[in-house]
Amino acid sequence: MLEPSTFFDYQNSEYKELFDSSENVWDVVKNLPQFISNLFESGKIVGNHAENVYVGQNVTIDPAAQIVGPAIIGDNCIIGFGAYLRENVIVGAGAKIGHASEIKNSVIMEKTAIAHFNYVGDSVIGNFVNFGAGAKVANFRLDEKNIPVRFDDKKIDTGLVKFGAVVGDNSKIGVNAVLNPGTILGKDCIVFPLQSVSGVHDESSKIHSS
Repeated sequence: MLEPSTFFDYQNSEYKELFDSSENVWDVVKNLPQFISNLFESGKIVGNHAENVYVGQNVTIDPAAQIVGPAIIGDNCIIGFGAYLRENVIVGAGAKIGHASEIKNSVIMEKTAIAHFNYVGDSVIGNFVNFGAGAKVANFRLDEKNIPVRFDDKKIDTGLVKFGAVVGDNSKIGVNAVLNPGTILGKDCIVFPLQSVSGVHDESSKIHSS
């Protein structure tokens, strides 16, 4: 139920191994640094933009964007003005990381838009997801404890001090929404604007104030 295949269509992904080797979906975050490191160290991927930064074909990178490796950016992406990608980032083909958006230690899958004033850290964001302007992922508890996932009346310790969110394919996050640490959204979810979201939400959930 909490395995990556519940949330993402990744069978044709170049990074299928990363998902298949992760028992629970948050293990993708845990395994990501070593996975990227292995790709560069083995020579399967070679930096062509900067050291340990690979950029695919037909990618537009604004001169005011900054990319700090290791990072892999797929074909046909747009990296906009003031975007900041840092350490252990995979951006799938056709994705957009836009104005003043920051991505850290995360997988952003294909055709997804993180386009305006967003922060995504220690997270896995699916295919065809849209983050509205100002929507952010929180990835760190104020008490600095491990981040749990609350599922099926149980509290599961992820073993991660930093873990943001999992957002399933085709989900939409409204403007200025906040996904709190350990939030997990199934496919096709809608988070309405200005919501503060926690917990695990089933496929096609609509999350708004009651």
